[in-house]
Amino acid sequence: MPQLNPNPWFFIMIITWMTFSLIIQPKLLSFVSMNPPSNKTHTVQSTTPWTWPWT
Repeated sequence: MPQLNPNPWFFIMIITWMTFSLIIQPKLLSFVSMNPPSNKTHTVQSTTPWTWPWT
């Protein structure tokens, strides 16, 4: 069964991870978020209870 021979697949996996780690990942990490999170205070909305007509 040739699928069990790790020789060509291991090399492909290593090349793929090296490409991702050394080329693609630094390019993706260099982007600045266009919508940074802000420190907003949480506002609590006051609600009034519903008055049921049959009670």
